[in-house]
Amino acid sequence: MPNPPARTQPPAGAGRTKLCRTIAIVLLAIILLVGLTILIIWLAVKPKRLVYSIESGSIRGYNLSQNNHLNSNFNFILRAYNPNTKVSVYYKKVETSVWFNGQRLAFNTLPPFRQGHKNETRLGVNLVAQDVALSGDTAKGMKTERTGGAVELDVRMKARIRIKVGAWKGRRTLRVLCPSVLVGFSSSRTFVRKSCDVDTT
Repeated sequence: MPNPPARTQPPAGAGRTKLCRTIAIVLLAIILLVGLTILIIWLAVKPKRLVYSIESGSIRGYNLSQNNHLNSNFNFILRAYNPNTKVSVYYKKVETSVWFNGQRLAFNTLPPFRQGHKNETRLGVNLVAQDVALSGDTAKGMKTERTGGAVELDVRMKARIRIKVGAWKGRRTLRVLCPSVLVGFSSSRTFVRKSCDVDTT
């Protein structure tokens, strides 16, 4: 009587390989599903970039001492506009600052606020420089521009924001840069509105 054929044993580790392959396929399917969902939401919402601008600016109590220490109040009206019809924005930890020649002159925080759909919010930004030591180049530049009657400043804002679309919520960091804002030392000087660069990551 002939011997029965020998059974072939699966190679060592074959079961583990099959399990890993199954897990990889499931994970890939989940990633594709999440990506497709995000794409559908994006196409339905068509989110637009937030719009920022400096509407007015003034300088009060300006004094630059002989040892290059600055005291001054910088006041701005920052306009924030949410052009979206389906996106709400919640602002937390809002930080503002004013810079000249790469040096920060003053820093302040704003209270949290919310922007609904198609909402425009005007923020009063008051930045106080109190006995701020300026570098030699910064002090020289400030003195030169003071003679000309106006100074070019950079106004910056950074905030943690929460974006809400229906039931979906996402967190981002918002950075706003308003470069070369020309502010006069005299209240009689006309202020020219300045648009800002906006970035969210």
